[in-house]
Amino acid sequence: MLYSYGMSLPSLTILNTVLAATPILVVLYFMIGRDWGGSKAGIAGWITAVLVSFFIFGANIPLLLIAAGRAVFLALFVLYIIWMALLLYHTVNEAGVIQAIGREMPKLAGTQSAQALLLAWVFGSFLQGATGFGVPAAVVAPLLVGLGFAADVAVVLALLGHGWAVTFGSLGSSFISMIATTGLPGATLANEAGIMLGLCGVATGFAVLWLAEGMNAIRQQWWFVLLVGVVMGAVQWGLAVAGLWTLAAFGGGLAGLIVAVFYFTGTANGRSAQQDGFNRNHLMWAFFPYLILIIVVVVGQLALHDVLDAVIIAPNFGATATSFGWTIAAGPARSIDLFGHAGALLLYTSLLVFAWYKWRGPLEKMKGGKGYNGRTIWHKTLKGSIKPTIGVYTLVAMALTMQHAGMTQLLAEALSANTGPIFPLLSPFIGALGAFMTGSNTNSNVVFGQLQQQTALALGLSVPWILAVQTAGGAIGSLFAPAKVIVGCSTVSGADEGRVLKLATLYGLGIVLLVGIIAWIIT
Repeated sequence: MLYSYGMSLPSLTILNTVLAATPILVVLYFMIGRDWGGSKAGIAGWITAVLVSFFIFGANIPLLLIAAGRAVFLALFVLYIIWMALLLYHTVNEAGVIQAIGREMPKLAGTQSAQALLLAWVFGSFLQGATGFGVPAAVVAPLLVGLGFAADVAVVLALLGHGWAVTFGSLGSSFISMIATTGLPGATLANEAGIMLGLCGVATGFAVLWLAEGMNAIRQQWWFVLLVGVVMGAVQWGLAVAGLWTLAAFGGGLAGLIVAVFYFTGTANGRSAQQDGFNRNHLMWAFFPYLILIIVVVVGQLALHDVLDAVIIAPNFGATATSFGWTIAAGPARSIDLFGHAGALLLYTSLLVFAWYKWRGPLEKMKGGKGYNGRTIWHKTLKGSIKPTIGVYTLVAMALTMQHAGMTQLLAEALSANTGPIFPLLSPFIGALGAFMTGSNTNSNVVFGQLQQQTALALGLSVPWILAVQTAGGAIGSLFAPAKVIVGCSTVSGADEGRVLKLATLYGLGIVLLVGIIAWIIT
């Protein structure tokens, strides 16, 4: 999709800016103020975007239909992974894998704050690198509930913990989208992006500590956060600079997991993990499905890349124009690689894992003596997919309607207009805005990557650093995006999407502000 940034928009006035933001404000009002779920609030936001774009921003029926059509494929790109991630989650969960990890890993640590770090931050980052798109929150949150955390806090911890790994997670899709949008080579962008996201990794670690047990937890665990944060960030940076973008976050998360296991096995906050019955072999076997995932991803991305990429769905859509002259050029929708997509790799992994446990038996017996049943897995996957599907599509449709009508561009220009030297401070908020609207750092980079690049050039700022701030803001912004909150709450009984959104937004904006301050200082 091409963006005609030079075309006309309604004048940049306070009234027009507020009207452009109305769909977002509606979603926030219903989710935070009225405790609506994302599926209902998404519908309200989409309807608002359609009405405002039509009556205020000069949209027409063909434009609205094209935006809705493009939204189908953009949503499918995300939902393909969400559906298959839920399938993998239930496949391993029914085999007792999650229960084993949830039982063994907390034995390494003696406090809730340390347990939150291990599961939400370290294990969550590992999962983000391996799968992404909300899977860490869906997997980790129920484990934290089992350890005594309140449902809402558990979901927010899970969302916070993996936020730093979003750009290079999900097989590096967000970083690759930045390359495609800006036309700059990955080698030009990787260094600054890796540094900025590494700093975010340390920040999210401290945020998890604070939310878990406050300042007392920070005093006890600050050394561990710095140690593991530096390790995870350095490994991700090194792999990214080496050009291995698809494995950068996964490698960082895996390195952090290894360091954390050895760290807590040796110290365990003054306790012996063995005294609590810690079984390292059992934990290793619990991670066996993720070893299968590693193999599938590596083989699929390297050895079978050309074969799996044989079928790509990308229908063309016509150009659109508003009565004000804002245009979106004709072009293909978001392409979906049917057999090589990350969702397809998750499907292959799920089938292999299912076959393994069907042959060897579950790792742990389920309550009630249930057998390992494919029908149960399929039923739970379908049931858990309904609300995320509605929420993701309506929110994506809202975002694309705003984008096609020029409303998103107007909001970004309002943030960047006449900012001059303080633009780096605001830059991550633009990235966070894009991720908040669509639930995706990838989409944020697509929508705002060129705007950030052009603004940096106009102001004489470092383009790689501004784009690093853009994708860092988008990564952190995705953790409090309504679409991501929906996924995080999908596996936790009693979690309230509105309250989770409110708390996640508070912590997320704090980290985005920190990114902006750092960018302001160094650029």
